[in-house]
This record gives sequence, C-alpha cells and structure tokens, in this order.
Amino acid sequence: MPKRVWFLIVGMFFNTVGSSFLWPLNSIYIHNHLGKTLTIAGIVLMLNSLAGVIGNLLGGFLFDRIGGYKTILFGVTANLSILGMLTIWHDFTQYIVFLTLLGFTSGIIFPSMYALIGSTWEEGGRRAFNTMFLTNNVGVAIGPALAGIIADINFEYVFVTNFATYSIFFGIVIATYKRFDRVGIAPKNVIAESAGIHAKTPMYAILILSISLVLCWLSYTQWSATISSYTQELGMSLSQYSVLWTINGLLIVAVQPIIRPLVLYWEDKLKNQLVLGLLLMSASFVLVYFAGDFKMFVAAMVVLTLGEVFFSPVIPAIANKLAPQGRQGFYQGIVNSATTLGRMIGPLLGGVVVDIYGMGVLALMLTVVLVVAIIPCLLYDRPLKRA
Repeated sequence: MPKRVWFLIVGMFFNTVGSSFLWPLNSIYIHNHLGKTLTIAGIVLMLNSLAGVIGNLLGGFLFDRIGGYKTILFGVTANLSILGMLTIWHDFTQYIVFLTLLGFTSGIIFPSMYALIGSTWEEGGRRAFNTMFLTNNVGVAIGPALAGIIADINFEYVFVTNFATYSIFFGIVIATYKRFDRVGIAPKNVIAESAGIHAKTPMYAILILSISLVLCWLSYTQWSATISSYTQELGMSLSQYSVLWTINGLLIVAVQPIIRPLVLYWEDKLKNQLVLGLLLMSASFVLVYFAGDFKMFVAAMVVLTLGEVFFSPVIPAIANKLAPQGRQGFYQGIVNSATTLGRMIGPLLGGVVVDIYGMGVLALMLTVVLVVAIIPCLLYDRPLKRA
C-alpha cells in the first residue's frame, strides 16, 4: 500500500475505537444504569442513528465540495466537543441530547474516510475498501473489549477514555490528512450530474442495493442493542459480552488468508459474496435462538462474523464503482446512510419485539429478514443492464 494510505488506516483505527467504545454499552447503560426499558433504549438509539443518516449524507456532500480533510476535521472537532460535555454530564436527558449529536458528527466522518481512501488509492480497487473494513473491525475488536473492562471498574471512566481516543484521532487528522486530500469536482445536484438515462441508472442501482443494507444492519445492530441486555439477563458479565466483539474483530483479520482464494475466484461475481454473507448472518440468528450460555453466543458471533467478512467490504467497492466522477463522496454517503438507517430502526423494533414476545421470536424474525435481504442484492444491477 502507498505510505499515505497508512495514515488513513491508523486514523480509521482510532476513530473506530472511539466510536465503538460506547455503542455496545449504550443499551446496557440506559437499561441497567439509568433504569429505562429496552423500548426507551431503542428510541434513544433510533435518535442517534437518525442523526447519523443526516450526518452521512452531509459528510458525503461536503467531501465532494470541500474535500476530505476539511470534512473529517469538522466532524472530529465536533465529536471532541460533544464527548467533552458527555464526560461531565450524562444523566438521562443529557445522554439523549449528546448521543444524538454524536450520531450526527460521527456520521459526517465515515463516508469521507471511505471516499478518501478510494480517491487516494484508486489502483487498490476492492483492496482499498477491504483494508478499511479490516481496520474498522480491529478497532471494533479493541474498543468494546477495553470498554467492558473499564465499565466493570467504573462506568464513568468509559466516557473519559472515549474522549482520549478521539483526541489521538484529531491529532492524526491535523498532522497528516491535508497532504493527500483531493477536492472533488461535484455537480450542483444529483439531477445535474447527468443528461440521460445512463448516468441516472447508477443512482437507481445503489438505492436498490441500499434496501439490502437497511435489512442487514437492522438485524446486525441487535447484537449491540437487545442481545447485549439479553446476555446480562442470562448472567454473562460485561467483560464476557465485550469479548464477543473482540472475537468479531480478530476473526475478521484471521480468516482473510483462508477466504482469499474464494474471494479471488469470485472477484467478478460480487453477488455471490453478498448472498453467502447474508446466508451466514441469517444462520447466526438461528444459533441465537438456541443460545443459553456464553459458548453458544461465541458460536453465533463466529458465524455472524464470517457472513460479515463476505458482505460488508463489497458494498463500498460497488458504490465507488457506480459513482459518477465527482460524486464518490455522495454515493458513499448513501450506503453509509442506509447502514445507519438500519441501525436506527433495529434497536427500537428489536426492543418492542423483545418486550412483547421475547428474544426467541426476534431471533426467528431476523433469520427471515436476512434471507429476504438477498433479493435486492440479486436485482440491484438490473437498471444498469437495461440501460
């Protein structure tokens, strides 16, 4: 990889450690520490994700207008300010406000990071986005693990450590990102980007694919929402729950040499990777249905992770390939918004289902949802073929 890409990777690592420090513990903090129901916790997380959807779109738009450096700097500076206040004030009302604002500011950063690595390492193709995906998940492996250990000591320290992590990311952005930033040449609006059907069809394709993303992340987010609280009811400690995310992150890195031959064989058949990923994720919720102890949850997480390895890196690569010149940031914003929309709906829907019917019904429902998510993956390129 080019040396400049390593700066993006290190920055993404600290960004992910910071963002993943809180999200697995949000439901636990709201439900167990603040005494609210899972439905209330779902509403709070929904607000966080709704703000994230807006932030994703704004982040992609700003990337195309003012470049990655200024966009990311704005997002991380705002994040630091909010986390500083959250460290001091985190009663229920304050927590809702600050968590919602964090959703917006964090949402600005992620599409810009993906768009920036796509423009910085154009020859990398899918490898560029797979590298960012791996980095993201190493951060996910370390962040929740540290958060769980620290929360077991004192939950107050979680907020302080989160602030410190983002401070490091801020320093990396200031010191390095301006060197290789590229300001996109964007049209005034989506309609202005094309004069005919050939330029509009990529937008139709990415919107169809986004349906699958919403359904996928609606299901996936249950691990940081309803399943996190469910493990507590079964007697698992916060440290054990955090270990599940450590397994997730480390396994994603460990299986790369094993799946590489299959990925290369399917290099021009991205649909196969999407379908296999969703089938494995669906199977993981069958295991959740039968899970009653830590070992079963480990098995479910392993299967979920294998599905994620095939599914997730393909999406930003497809978005980058579909995007017209100067709209890379906007298209990354769309797929990130779809992901965040799924995260927005998931906790509330899951909380309501668990409160009324129990975790077993939710697990079976999500198994079906992930199978249905295969359909948009099979159909997304139909508009392109017709054009």
